[in-house]
Amino acid sequence: MMGLRFSYSTVAVAWFSLVGLTGTNHLAGQTLLDRIVAVVDKEIITESQLQQQISYIALQNRVDPNTPGLRDQVLDAMVADKLILAQAIIDSVMVTEEEVTQAIDQQFRNLILRAGSEQRLEQMYGKPVARLKREYRPEAREQMLIQRIRQQREANIQISRREVEEFYESYRDSLPTISEEVQLRHIFIAPKPDSVHEEQTRRMLSAIRDSLVAGGDFPDFARRYSQDGSAPGGGDLGWAKRGLVFVPEFEQAVFALRENEISPVVKTQFGYHIVQLIERRGESVHARHILLRVEKGPPSDSATVQQLRGLRGRALQGESFAELARTHSEDDNTKSVGGDLGLIAVDQLESDFGSVVKDLKPGEISQPHRIALRESYGYQIVLLEKRIPAHAMDLDQDYRRVEQMALFVKKNRFYADWIEELKNNIYLDIRL
Repeated sequence: MMGLRFSYSTVAVAWFSLVGLTGTNHLAGQTLLDRIVAVVDKEIITESQLQQQISYIALQNRVDPNTPGLRDQVLDAMVADKLILAQAIIDSVMVTEEEVTQAIDQQFRNLILRAGSEQRLEQMYGKPVARLKREYRPEAREQMLIQRIRQQREANIQISRREVEEFYESYRDSLPTISEEVQLRHIFIAPKPDSVHEEQTRRMLSAIRDSLVAGGDFPDFARRYSQDGSAPGGGDLGWAKRGLVFVPEFEQAVFALRENEISPVVKTQFGYHIVQLIERRGESVHARHILLRVEKGPPSDSATVQQLRGLRGRALQGESFAELARTHSEDDNTKSVGGDLGLIAVDQLESDFGSVVKDLKPGEISQPHRIALRESYGYQIVLLEKRIPAHAMDLDQDYRRVEQMALFVKKNRFYADWIEELKNNIYLDIRL
């Protein structure tokens, strides 16, 4: 049960983001440049595709690509995906073009964020983003079809308490140890720029805009002054569709422009921008911008720390920490649940969390401390609600975990039986 098995379908999107595009190969009209290792219905798997996937799996799992049995496992997983895809077509399972587009757009937003800019992403792959999206589209559609039919088939799989208990008794000696965990709540507040710094930033950007309107070169100014990741590419943001990429204030500004027009100074959560519309096609725009972030000086930090100290004092005097978090925290992901961060393994805490939490006792609240965000920072106070020591997995204490593991194994068995059934009903030729 604890042996390592790999699922091709679960890594397809990550595979693209790390190593490149590998379009789906079809028999019709396909020029074969390498050996075919398997034919599934009307689909083929080539030696190069297999080797690429083996390399990726080995990298992700930190194993030798030549590990005995790895090649067979990866090929089995790729064949299984092709079988499921064939069944999805037989069952007329559908995904809309809009769903595919949304999935691809989300994937590329993540890729651009990781790369730092659209231009950097294009440099990494040696192709324009528009072309990358076109090439990835067939693979994205197939992976969505595979996911959808699997979800349909597994939707009614449930597990009873008796099955969970039987699973626990069978595998209790091989179940993983639960590391030390802490139950945390927090109140997070970001420092606000003081009015002096904010006005200085706005005036500087307004002066830059005046120079551009007088004939300055926008890409050159962006490379010199912009504080955004797009600066090395002249502020180029690439193509973006309405409602999918930009924050509302920025989107409103860019869609109000004529081609080559430069916007007034625009304020967003990221700072102050000026935007130039390069081209528009319906609900999609190609724009570039210059961003100046508003610096937060010591007075901003001091005011934030004092605010958190006041909230900490109120909690220590008996006010509900959860209610204070709902009212004052600026973490949109947790404020509605009273700042609840859930159970977190101590060894998975970020450094600026771990050093604070390690000495807290249940019921204690930390002093305000600074935490880093992606491109900024903030301050927080943390309430340690309980600490659970490391322990062997226990059916009563860790029932939900055991239940999820048992359900996972049950679904895997269903999946394996389903694949064997598909092998009997769909054409399959393994050529190894």
